[in-house]
Order: sequence, then structure tokens, then C-alpha cells
Amino acid sequence: MGSSFSIFEPTMKAAAILVAAGSSTRMGFDKLTAPLAGQPLLFWSLQAVQDCSEISTAILVCAPQRTEEFAALAKSFPKISRVVAGGAERSASVLNGLLALAPNPPDLVAVHDAARPLATPALFTQILAAAEKHRAASAAHPVADSLHRANAAGLLQETLSRQNLFAMETPQAAAFPDLLAAIRANGVGATDEVGALIAAGIHPVPVLHGAPNFKITHPSDLPVAEEILKTRQANLPY
Repeated sequence: MGSSFSIFEPTMKAAAILVAAGSSTRMGFDKLTAPLAGQPLLFWSLQAVQDCSEISTAILVCAPQRTEEFAALAKSFPKISRVVAGGAERSASVLNGLLALAPNPPDLVAVHDAARPLATPALFTQILAAAEKHRAASAAHPVADSLHRANAAGLLQETLSRQNLFAMETPQAAAFPDLLAAIRANGVGATDEVGALIAAGIHPVPVLHGAPNFKITHPSDLPVAEEILKTRQANLPY
């Protein structure tokens, strides 16, 4: 269900971009249409955007050869206003999504990797609220593992402090003109929107929400995500 109240001023408008243009190389099969809790994996991100009351419109970005296929998957989600072709790398896909929004630009835009099917409408709300307050925000979690840097020979050489280190998730949100300018200027080679924004001198706030929101990367991730989704559907704690 979407949130029951608006976090914005009455004139504030938010949009979303769902990035689904990846090649699923590490999965060995197409993960975006892989079955997950009775639906294609992509369904869960589409549903989260549809159910977030703060989002008024959304763009789905996919591989150029799959626009018709994904348009058919998205047709039952009215907030998906367009399905557009992605680019050679993530930043190019995000830029295509931003340009699709540009004729009627929102105040805020949240970019979400559709391979993260556990993001909830409430998480989108939380990230957008933080972006409204701080100019930009990202779902994140503190780095918990020990970190060591290897030398050129592949031997562990240096221990790094985990203090103030965060692993980024999505959604990542910012003011629309800020993100458009950052992606245009700094998108090449950037692994996410946060990187492009930092390069533009904008410093997003990490939002530590504490809920599972991992990216489906390997086949073993699917049964874990399925169990979480089924637990949520049954309204059980996890």
C-alpha cells in the first residue's frame, strides 16, 4: 500500500525512473523476468512505484530491443508514463529517463534499480523526504565487513577503517535539475547517481532504513527474496 499522507508541499511533484536495462551477465539468465513470488521480478519495483502516493509519474528504462516486451509488462501500472530505451552504461540509461521527464519536469526524481525487488513504497517516500530536506539522498547501509586493500600482486596489504563507510542502495533521489546536470557532466563512468552528484559538488545524505533491499545478482538471491516477499504478504515479522 502507498503511504497515507504526503511528505511534500501541495505544489511539490516527484517522479521515478526504474532502470531495467542490465544484461544479467552474472545470473546466467534474464533476472528481470525471472519468477519471484508469483510474478516477474520486475513486477515488484513497478508495484512499489505505483503504490507510492508521493510519485505521480514514472519512466521505465530497458534494453532497446525489449521496449515492446516491457511496455506490455508495465501496462497495468498507470504511473508508468513511458518505456524508453537505455544506453550502453547505467548513466546513459538514467539520462534517457531524465530526458523523458524533461518536457514536464518534476521537482524531485528517484532512480531505482529494478533488480532490487524488495524496495517498498515507504522506502521511496523516505528517500524522497530526505532528498527534499537535504537536496539529495540514497538508501544505504553501513559497511559491516572487514575491508582490506590488495597490492598489485593480489596480496592483502592495507586494512581500511569502516568508520563512516556506507554501501549504496537504491532508490537514490535528488532535485530534478541537479540530477540532470550531474549526470550530463559526470555520468560517464559513474556507477550510480550518488557518484555523479558528489562529482558535481552535491552531497547526498545516506538513509539507513534497516530493511532488506539487496540487488538480485546471483541465482541464490532469488529464494531469499521470495521468502521475504512471502513473509511481507503474510504480514509476518522477519
